[in-house]
Amino acid sequence: MAIFSPLMRVSLVACALAGASAVPAQAPSLAMLDKLEKGSWQLHERGSTQTSQTICLGDARRMIQIYHPRANCSRYIIEDTPTSVTVHYTCPGAGHGRTTIRSETNRLVQIDTQGIADGRPFSQAIEARRAGGC
Repeated sequence: MAIFSPLMRVSLVACALAGASAVPAQAPSLAMLDKLEKGSWQLHERGSTQTSQTICLGDARRMIQIYHPRANCSRYIIEDTPTSVTVHYTCPGAGHGRTTIRSETNRLVQIDTQGIADGRPFSQAIEARRAGGC
């Protein structure tokens, strides 16, 4: 077994990497959310016909943080596919959550969200449907 000094190990690693081409990592884009129609969306708990909330969406990313609408949160994208996104977010002093949004059409999505808001747990299955313009 050969023994290499720390400087020699660094040199060997540098030589090995010199031939490799670096490819910059692309950040997930959450493009599925960009395909959703802008306008007024009605949200209701899955299985219920009563509207629990109506929101005017210019940016569908707002649906990620239904329980933390105005909080300044950091996000970690877990899944980003053409039909579904899953995001974990942390809002210092306000809580955190994990939301999955699955697109059925560009006017209908299913949202599963859970986490902690104002010190209390939440877990909700929501259907969101575009209702018209704002």
